[in-house]
Amino acid sequence: MLIKIIILLFLAVILFCLGSALYYLLSGKGDSRQMVKALTARITLSLILFFLLIIGFATGVIHPHPFQMFVPVTQQQA
Repeated sequence: MLIKIIILLFLAVILFCLGSALYYLLSGKGDSRQMVKALTARITLSLILFFLLIIGFATGVIHPHPFQMFVPVTQQQA
């Protein structure tokens, strides 16, 4: 359960960084350094989350759902 909370926190912070970058873009103050910092933080957090997910899958901490393909029902011949 703790790993799910950590993943959700990472996603929330990533969305916050994306929103702050959008704010700095739309405010138009002429200084894009803050926007670049926010986007850099978003990319860094996304990469950390990606590698944490890969490590979690590899170590067995995270178990993916089994993949079930949809099998269409065939019509029965009378």
